[in-house]
Amino acid sequence: MLTIEKAESASGGYRLTTELLVEEPREQLFAFFADAFQLETITPPWLHFSVKSPRPIDMHAGTLIDYKLRLHGVPIRWRSKISTWEPPFQFVDEQVQGPYRCWHHLHTFDETESGTLIRDVVRYAVPFGFITHPLVVRRDLTRIFSFRRAKMSRIFTPV
Repeated sequence: MLTIEKAESASGGYRLTTELLVEEPREQLFAFFADAFQLETITPPWLHFSVKSPRPIDMHAGTLIDYKLRLHGVPIRWRSKISTWEPPFQFVDEQVQGPYRCWHHLHTFDETESGTLIRDVVRYAVPFGFITHPLVVRRDLTRIFSFRRAKMSRIFTPV
């Protein structure tokens, strides 16, 4: 499941939600995502994504992480801050510097009777969103998160 919809907030913007139910235990999944370098594994190769912060990255609330990528041939530097860190249940990364007006990415890991539900909820806003979102951003994020979901389905065991 992947949905993108207009956010219902005073600041506007959009909300992307995606879920994947897998067999692996929550602690194992959280540990995978707690390694910021795993982002290189689950990000599409056409983005030329790399983590620029030196290893090891000590993850906790307040951690800053620097990335580099190319989007439509344009080099982009991105810095995120881990604003919430609650292992093994959830964490939030927020853009401090990058292409979005706002980027708030909640990652949750919920145990169910069938396995662990990995959920991403991204609230975001883009400059000139009324133009750029329907023409470019919506399609790009759909492709990126669809790739991510497919890659995770190969790494983990979907239910």
